[in-house]
Amino acid sequence: MNATTADPTPPDQGRIVLLTTSHRVAPGLLSWPAWQALRTADRVLCADGAHPQLPYLREAGVRVDEAAPTAEELVDACAGGRTAVVVATGEGDPALTDGLARLAGSGRVAMPDLELLPASYDLPGARLLDLVQVMDRIRLECPWSSRRTHKGLAKYAIEEAYELVEAIEDGDRDELREELGDVLLQVVFHARIAEDDPDAPFSVDDVAGTIVDKLVHRHPHVFGDETADTPEEVRAHWLRTKAAEKQRTSVTQGVPLGQPGLALAAKLASRVRTAGLDVPLPTGDGIGYELLALAARAESEGTDPEAALRAAARTYRDAIRAVEG
Repeated sequence: MNATTADPTPPDQGRIVLLTTSHRVAPGLLSWPAWQALRTADRVLCADGAHPQLPYLREAGVRVDEAAPTAEELVDACAGGRTAVVVATGEGDPALTDGLARLAGSGRVAMPDLELLPASYDLPGARLLDLVQVMDRIRLECPWSSRRTHKGLAKYAIEEAYELVEAIEDGDRDELREELGDVLLQVVFHARIAEDDPDAPFSVDDVAGTIVDKLVHRHPHVFGDETADTPEEVRAHWLRTKAAEKQRTSVTQGVPLGQPGLALAAKLASRVRTAGLDVPLPTGDGIGYELLALAARAESEGTDPEAALRAAARTYRDAIRAVEG
């Protein structure tokens, strides 16, 4: 009678955990699975001795070896069922990950379990922190940007706003994304310049805080106890809270006179209509008064006269090109 010998249980090759963190999240704020992996690991390694997470890990009692093992060395370190956690550097340790991929693909090496474990996550808007950091460095190190002033940049804000409007009207999504970025750059640039003011400095955080407070205050139907079920009710809330904030003595206050003429005329007409004032349109000779009347009529009918004229002008441009062949 032949005896059958069972195959031995294959050895446990262990586990490699590549721990990634976001530089946009404060060091030490790691997920619970990340802390579990760190505390139970047989060995924790990091190639960057200046990694911002290391002081917090060591304060929490996690021993971290400053080492940059090769893929083969790391696989050997996991033999016998051990777990090695690699705290990834800012560059992501491509030499190590590429080496592990080559070993796994060769089929000649019994590989440990490989796990990518994000220890901290970017929240929506996290890339704005990158923009602020990049702008700060440019302001400090670029010979052109370091000399810019609010007045010197003003024309660029106007240009970028017009380019954004053009992208919206063209319906080009890629162009829209780019132009929104250019407008955002103007905001961040001006805020960075404001930090250098010797008398009344403020930062991009102050700018963001101001608009957050304004939005919350002007949306009591969202953040408070009031209700609004229609756009008209929302507008009424907005106008009431805005009037209480500004305490203006004239409806014309806050209307920038430097904006395009049709837009200016429509804005004044809107203020008059909203306030319920009876102000006859001035009359006089010349095309200006005719345009004023047209702008006021367009506003009363819910049409943006500036946008309407642009649309007509674009049609005119296309007709010119057609004739030109």
